[in-house]
Amino acid sequence: MSLFQNATFLKSAVAPRDLPPDSRAEVAIAGRSNAGKSSAINALANRRRLAFVSRTPGRTQEINYFRIAEGKYLVDLPGYGYSKVPGEIKQRWQALLGEFLSTRHALAGLVLVMDVRHPLTEIDRVMLEWFAPTGKPVHVLLTKSDKLTRQAALKTLRDVDAFLARHHPRHSVQLFSSVKRSGLEEAEAVIAGWLGLARETRIKNPRLKGSKTGGETP
Repeated sequence: MSLFQNATFLKSAVAPRDLPPDSRAEVAIAGRSNAGKSSAINALANRRRLAFVSRTPGRTQEINYFRIAEGKYLVDLPGYGYSKVPGEIKQRWQALLGEFLSTRHALAGLVLVMDVRHPLTEIDRVMLEWFAPTGKPVHVLLTKSDKLTRQAALKTLRDVDAFLARHHPRHSVQLFSSVKRSGLEEAEAVIAGWLGLARETRIKNPRLKGSKTGGETP
């Protein structure tokens, strides 16, 4: 049974003043609007519609809080970078996301969702730059891994890992598929560790040499 099976929606926030004041630990999930972020959240919670999956990427415009335990939250950040979203909305999202990622003290770590076929886009790199000064860990989910051959997916995994090793030392990265429900255990271990719900567990994957979820490099 998923540790997040009983997650419940708490509230949506459109400004920093709306964020819950009782938060002790948060894990934020961010990503491009069409990278499969909502599907990943639903898969982790083993629920079909905990997070809204829209046929129109870019529709989610708020910070959505899901209560995992007392004072501990999974935070669904607005999707970003979709070309059909008006520029004014994009600017508002960017300002909100930038402030949240750089100043939210309760934030324990960032899960960054990337489509394995289109990783490390310009806006993904901007997100990493915003977050890097905090010194907090980042975990990359390379979603839709079922869309590539195993060999191609592993090559992307290695390339992204190498990039993060140069620019964000406290990182981990994995392949993930909501459709095939693969990678759930690894992602859950990272998030649960950051929230203090279970002993922090390293991803047991020999392809991720130099990666870490926190602490020392294996």
